[in-house]
Amino acid sequence: MTQVAQSLLEIKYRLAAVSDTPGLDAQVLLAHLLGVGRAWILAHPDASLTPEQAQTVQTKLASLEAGQPLPYVLGSWEFYGREFLVTPAVLIPRPETELLVERALGWLQQHPERRFAADVGTGSGCIAVSLAAHFPDLQILAVDISMPALQVARANSLRHRVEKQILFAQSDLLIATSRPLDLICANLPYIATPTLRGLKVYTREPELALNGGEDGLHQIGRLLAAAPIRLAQGGALLVEIEASQGQAVLEISHKVFPGASIQLHADLSGRDRLVEILIPH
Repeated sequence: MTQVAQSLLEIKYRLAAVSDTPGLDAQVLLAHLLGVGRAWILAHPDASLTPEQAQTVQTKLASLEAGQPLPYVLGSWEFYGREFLVTPAVLIPRPETELLVERALGWLQQHPERRFAADVGTGSGCIAVSLAAHFPDLQILAVDISMPALQVARANSLRHRVEKQILFAQSDLLIATSRPLDLICANLPYIATPTLRGLKVYTREPELALNGGEDGLHQIGRLLAAAPIRLAQGGALLVEIEASQGQAVLEISHKVFPGASIQLHADLSGRDRLVEILIPH
């Protein structure tokens, strides 16, 4: 029978040509298939795989070697301490987006009377679900132009038992509501089209969730232009950006919200990642 150590070596070897982190990917894949943590995998190199598990490893490996991203092969991915279902219909949740969630949670904590939010371009629903799970009295409008993405997001709301707090709507940005929003969160497509076409991710994740137009700011600019009539007085808007877009988005934000407090926040790697707009009362 195949042992854990033997399987790890094979997976690492076969993924070396298609992954920048073949060793880590091998541990994550095997841990997922065995239903254990990575620490268990490393602590039990002599444990044996059943024939069925060994066959599943081979099937998953073939998909990875064909270029399918690991999260899609696994069918789920971790974000902000929770496992989220993912399919090729949605963007794979990134650690950088956790900064947006942290800022949103902090704002909601400081404003207990503000409990109507929107997650624009919800994708897998990882932002909306994470916020709802922390605040049971929070109501969230989760919108996406993609119906397949909304189906994944709805499944994640059920998985984490927050479906009663989230209203899902197929909508272009904020067309779905006329009610004033206390908080708007948005992780919209922000990669410039010419740049995107040269990236490995271009053919592996949905272009709809990545392509931000010629300058990468098409959807972000549209949201900022529409937000003033959607945001309640005293509300907040959080927008994730690409690292090189900080100054450009700040300039747009100051023009659209001349009286607002506007800040640019960096992620853990020190790169510009989030624009926060606080509307005065």
